[in-house]
Amino acid sequence: MEDSMSREKSGGWGETLRTVVYAVIIALFVRTFAYEPFNIPSGSMIPTLLVGDYLFVSKFSYGYSRYSLPFGLPLIPGRIFASEPERGDVIVFKLPADNETDYIKRLVGLPGDRIQVKSGVLHINGQPVERERLGPVKVTGFAGRTSEVTEYIETLPNGRRHLIREYSDEERSDNTREFLVPEGKYFFMGDNRDRSQDSRAQGRVGFVPRENLVGRAEFLFFSQNGEGAFWQFWRWPSTIRWGRLFDGIE
Repeated sequence: MEDSMSREKSGGWGETLRTVVYAVIIALFVRTFAYEPFNIPSGSMIPTLLVGDYLFVSKFSYGYSRYSLPFGLPLIPGRIFASEPERGDVIVFKLPADNETDYIKRLVGLPGDRIQVKSGVLHINGQPVERERLGPVKVTGFAGRTSEVTEYIETLPNGRRHLIREYSDEERSDNTREFLVPEGKYFFMGDNRDRSQDSRAQGRVGFVPRENLVGRAEFLFFSQNGEGAFWQFWRWPSTIRWGRLFDGIE
């Protein structure tokens, strides 16, 4: 009787262990080849993405590189099953400076493009990108200080439309030299134009190689306003931004 009970107990633990192992394998497979969750820690993509947003990134959108794998294991040479991103896509990529830090920005420059910012207006191949002024918006910053920013709808040459913010048109990154995007690389900018470190900062971000692309941001699955920790579920009724849940990312 005792031997029988011991075998049943052993079999129960074994079955539980196998279930856990299978679950981990499935989760790793989905994370590596399908969708990976990310959260937004900074305001560089406001108003499109807010601090406290959690989103899913499709790993299959542009094919796979070593940065599709856990820990960036060098098992994939270059990029396989590759497809070209579209101008206007919001993309997670590995920062070229260290190939480890995750950045999320909007793709504005394709290989061969000439990119320049003049008085806050993005120029692509010598042509100004259309932007429609929506009006001023009050924002609360450090220590509760309020300031005013201007929101625009920017329309890229392929017709993609999205919101951007400008504190003014005369900040440091509002007037740049002309950048020629090399073959196999891309030029990214944040939608919060005056509060984004992006490809305009050539010493920090610069041009992003194709193999550094992780995936395309698809939709939000959670969003919290920062007044409570993620694990404080009892505060969710007042801290979750309910209207942003499951929103697609344009």
